[in-house]
Amino acid sequence: MKHQNDYVIIMAGGVGTRFWPMSRKTFPKQFHDILGTGRSLIQETYDRFHSFIPSRNIYVVTNDSYFELVKEQLPALSDDQILLEPVGRNTAPCVAYAAYKINKINPEASFVVAPADHLIAKRDVFQAKIELGLAAVDERPIIMTLGIKPTRPDTGYGYIQFVEDKMDNGYFRVNTFTEKPKLPLAEKFCESGDYLWNGGIFLFKGTTILKAFQDYMPDTAELFSEIADAYYTDQEEEAIARTYSICKPESMDYGIMEKADKDNIVYTIPADLGWSDLGTWGSVHANSPKDDAENTIRGNVIVYDANNNIIQAANGKKVIIAKGVDDLIVIDTDDALLVCKKEDEQFIKKIVGDLKVRFADQYV
Repeated sequence: MKHQNDYVIIMAGGVGTRFWPMSRKTFPKQFHDILGTGRSLIQETYDRFHSFIPSRNIYVVTNDSYFELVKEQLPALSDDQILLEPVGRNTAPCVAYAAYKINKINPEASFVVAPADHLIAKRDVFQAKIELGLAAVDERPIIMTLGIKPTRPDTGYGYIQFVEDKMDNGYFRVNTFTEKPKLPLAEKFCESGDYLWNGGIFLFKGTTILKAFQDYMPDTAELFSEIADAYYTDQEEEAIARTYSICKPESMDYGIMEKADKDNIVYTIPADLGWSDLGTWGSVHANSPKDDAENTIRGNVIVYDANNNIIQAANGKKVIIAKGVDDLIVIDTDDALLVCKKEDEQFIKKIVGDLKVRFADQYV
C-alpha cells in the first residue's frame, strides 16, 4: 500500500478564543461548521487526508475534555488514535507525544502535522503537494513545511525566506524562519517577494523529527522517550499526565523550526492551496458566500442598506434585522450576543478575558 508508512497528526487542542461567542471552552472552534459546509472544521481536515491516507494512520491530538467530541465527529478513529493532553503545552509537546508514540509501532513512519481548523479550498493541489513532501522527507533527513504566498503583511504568521536558486524537485531550501515579526518587518518581507507564510503544516520522517527533538529540545525528547513502554497500554494516560505536568510549553516554530533552519535541514514547498487559517471572524467573512452588498449572513437575518457585515443568528430562535450598518461582526448565540466593528476583531480576546474575570467560566 502506497501510504502504509505515512501518518497524519491533526492538532485539535485549541479553544478558538477569537471566535467567541460561538466557540466556547466546552465546544471550541474546530468542532463547529463555521463555513456552513455541513462538516465541522476537524471533519473537513480529516476528509482532506482520508482521501489518500488510510484512516488507521490518522491521529488526533486534543485536550482530554474533548475526547467525546472527537469520537462523535470522527467515529472511524480508535481510542488509540486520539491522543489526550491533560493540559495545553503548545505545539511542540503535542508533536513529540504523537511522534514518540507512533514510533513505537512503526519506526519507518513519516508524518504530516496539520492544524484541525484551517481552510484549504484546492484539495487536489493540496494532495499533490503533500505527496511531494512525503516523498522528499522519506528520502532525505529534512523537515518540510508548506509555504503560502502572503497577501498582506500579517504579524500573526511565521515567515519563511526561501533560497530561489536552491530549488530541488519542486521545493526550496529555507534560508531563515521568522516567527510572528513586528509590522515593519512583515511589510519588508512582503515587499521582497522571497518570503512565504508558514501554513502550519509540517512534514518529516519519524527518525528526523526525533533527532530534531534530541538536538534542539533535549528535555522534551527525554520526557517523551522515557515513557515509551507506556504507549498503547493502560499506563499511557498516567504517564502522559506525569509528563505534561513538568513539560515546558513551546511551539514547533520556536522550539524546532528556527533552530533547524540554521542547520540547513528545513525546506519549503510553495503552495497555492486556497488557504486560510480562519483565525478571525473577518477571515470567515472573506471565505464565505456573500450577498450583493458583501454581507455574509447565516440564519434568520434580514438586512437593509447594510454592507460588508458578517451576521449570524442563533438556531433559528429569533430574527436579526440590520438596517444602515456597515463593517460589523454580529454573532448571536443562546446566551450571548457580540456586536463589534470588523476592524476591532482582535479585541474579542480581551472581551473573553474580561468575561472570565467577571463571570468565571459561565460565558467562556
